[in-house]
Amino acid sequence: MNLHKLLTALIALLCSTMMSAQDKIDYPDVSYAGTPRTLVLGGINVSGVEGYEDYMLTGISGLTVGENITIPGNEITTAVKNYWKYGLFSDVSISVDSIVSNKAYLHIHLRMRPRVSNINYIGLKKSERTDMEEKLGLLKGAQITPNMIDRAKILAKKYFDDKGFKNADIQIQQRDDVADKNQVILDVIIDKKEKMRVRKIYIEGNNALADSKIKGGLFKKGAFAKTHEAGKLGSFLKSKKFTPERWKADKQKLIDKYNEYGYRDAAIIEDSVWNVDPKHVSILVKVDEGKKYYIRNITWVGNTIYPSDYLNHVLGMKSGDVYNQKLMNKRLTEDEDAVGNNYWNNGYLFYQLQPTELNIVGDSIDLEMRISEGTQAHINHVRINGNDRLYENVVRRELRTKPGDLFSKEALQRSARELASMGHFDPEKVNPDVKPDPENGTVDINWGLEQKSNDQIEFSLGWGQTGVIGRVGLKLNNFSMRNLFNKNKEHRGILPIGDGEVLSLGAQTNGTYYQSYNASYSTNWFGGKRPIQFSVGVYYSKQTDVSSNYYNSGYYNNYYNYLYGYGNYGYNNYENFYDPDKYVKLVGASLGWGKRLRWPDDYFTLSLQLSYTRYMLKNWNYFLMTNGNSNNLNLSIQLSRTSTDNQLFPRRGSEFMASVTLTPPWSAWDNKDYSNLANNPQSSTYEREQQEKYRWVEYHKWKFKAKTYTALSGGQKCFVLMTRVELGLLGSYNKNKKSPFETYYVGGDGMTGYSTGYAEETIGLRGYENGALTPYGYEGYAYDRMSLELRYPFLLGNTTIYGLTFLEAGNAWNDTKKFNPFDMKRSAGVGIRIFLPMVGMMGIDWAYGFDKVFGSRGGSNFHFILGQEF
Repeated sequence: MNLHKLLTALIALLCSTMMSAQDKIDYPDVSYAGTPRTLVLGGINVSGVEGYEDYMLTGISGLTVGENITIPGNEITTAVKNYWKYGLFSDVSISVDSIVSNKAYLHIHLRMRPRVSNINYIGLKKSERTDMEEKLGLLKGAQITPNMIDRAKILAKKYFDDKGFKNADIQIQQRDDVADKNQVILDVIIDKKEKMRVRKIYIEGNNALADSKIKGGLFKKGAFAKTHEAGKLGSFLKSKKFTPERWKADKQKLIDKYNEYGYRDAAIIEDSVWNVDPKHVSILVKVDEGKKYYIRNITWVGNTIYPSDYLNHVLGMKSGDVYNQKLMNKRLTEDEDAVGNNYWNNGYLFYQLQPTELNIVGDSIDLEMRISEGTQAHINHVRINGNDRLYENVVRRELRTKPGDLFSKEALQRSARELASMGHFDPEKVNPDVKPDPENGTVDINWGLEQKSNDQIEFSLGWGQTGVIGRVGLKLNNFSMRNLFNKNKEHRGILPIGDGEVLSLGAQTNGTYYQSYNASYSTNWFGGKRPIQFSVGVYYSKQTDVSSNYYNSGYYNNYYNYLYGYGNYGYNNYENFYDPDKYVKLVGASLGWGKRLRWPDDYFTLSLQLSYTRYMLKNWNYFLMTNGNSNNLNLSIQLSRTSTDNQLFPRRGSEFMASVTLTPPWSAWDNKDYSNLANNPQSSTYEREQQEKYRWVEYHKWKFKAKTYTALSGGQKCFVLMTRVELGLLGSYNKNKKSPFETYYVGGDGMTGYSTGYAEETIGLRGYENGALTPYGYEGYAYDRMSLELRYPFLLGNTTIYGLTFLEAGNAWNDTKKFNPFDMKRSAGVGIRIFLPMVGMMGIDWAYGFDKVFGSRGGSNFHFILGQEF
């Protein structure tokens, strides 16, 4: 019985094994021409990829073990597509390993795309290589795909097209990196060829507009802004390179120019560009000018706030005028006094206007101005982002856009100007984000600011005839006086910050010959609630002369060196002949107050400053007075207006200043006869008489300065024309008591040096040496200066760099009665300015002075500039 059971079990096992062997098919041949079979997915095996878990790779396919699949069928095809969509694989294949009964076992073979180990840019400059890295988006370590290569070629081609290299050849080659498995090296090979320029522009069909109005000239702007013929005088200083984008934009500008002259139907019916040679292209453009149109009637619809007569007056266009669409758009939306600004400045943020051509009869057009006024919008939230150094209220007090106020475009623009002028934020990035909410009739304003460091530290050493000259300076533009002794408030190290006040400390010395120290504090919001200016400053300086032995020793050194052939004919250094008995000392203090005015407008500021200076002289032979003490007590009254849009590189606006500085008229009440005082230098009482005459200095000093800035084109990077006019007069109450101090030191770079700045006002006139127009014995009691300066920015932001070229003229007079604004010393030159956050403004100018001053022509001069001059 037991033997029978055992034999039965063995036979059953053998039959089962034979049946299983018959149901399993290894590596079956799948024919797409045959009948598909529906099977159960029994399992998935993945190969060819290292470093990834199998479940992650199988999950990409979208296949699930246990589901029904058709072989061949859509499930396998979809799985392959899923792998290709990921873009990570260069090869994908799915095969059937085996079929067992009704189950299919799949094998997925993958090959990963290689990664980039290095990128070589061949044929480019360093700056171009940096641009390419940013634009192409090719990164080390990234997987490379054909789409990435094609995209990079297109971007590189567009980049060089924009640069004028229309024929640039771009190749991107990849080669295996023998040092790293599955890594490749990319070689970006660029042959820029020659930059393409325009040889000739042919214009056909233009009767109303001459070629010169389309192409432009040397001093004449044409319709084409960026497409100009090479080798023509009219294209001098204009870009001649050709790019498809520039040509496309200029074609639209041509149509706009025709629209400006009333040709509303003007169209370009044909244009072509062809290569003349490897460096040049020529252009043909054919235009159909159409008919010239005029305005017949203008009607306003939907206006309830302003009457139609008023809107017609603001528009400034009437029946019979040429249908100038450019002018109409400017008068409707762009100009400061445009129709739209009447609404936007009074809260009507949702106002819209649609000019509609209602009827066209012959060459006349009826216009209907369709207005949707909407409701007035109130400001809901004002958010300030990016400020991490100033207290919030310090920023908000500069804003003209406050929650609850009616929206005003003018107030928004003024707020942006005030924030940019604070000096604490990048002025190029002060742009409000306006978020209207029509449903609630409100608007949110978000100010995205980018903080910049504007504190300045100066440490410099120089060498002169008096030895080493050192200067240290510290200017804190975000000082907080109220936090100085408050430990709970915000500090940076030991320095209190947050209120935007200015603290300046400076020292300059070479130890013995010269010393100067100064300290000042100022704020534009004294008390923190109103725009009241307050300032206080103190200073001390001492300059020592050299001993007379210096000149005697220099004379004998020259004589003996010449006699014995040593060849050294120069004097000894000043520092060896320091004479403490020859000096001038100054000590002074000032107290200032100012207030922002509301009339004529709130760009005006009235300021007063009370100053006192004491001059102490001993054997000092460089003034009318050589020994004794002199006092200068004066009051300055200044009216100024500043409306520039940017502190560092203004593009529009103006700066204006008129001031008078007055001392008490001491001679009017001291009952002294100054006509007979200190007139004879040979008199034994001359020095005593000088002391009596100049014990209290008296004068009245008048100054006027004005600057204007005009952008010659749109955009941030544009040419800017700066004009400047200034003049100054130093008068006296008594003709026999002219002030020996506060005169003008005219000529050169305009920088105050320690040799002159202690008793004179320094006025620059480039092209001439420092002080060339007011030498000793011809002190300046009157001056004028005029400048015309063309500027262009190379870099804007925290670091600002711009170049300039200028024409300048000015003069100085020893007597105010001889002042003649038409007697000018002329110059011209070029220069560059660089602003660094921790250093401030600096630059260098080269100028050539055309006229003679006291017998010597100004000639060629270099001028080094430190600081920003008003």
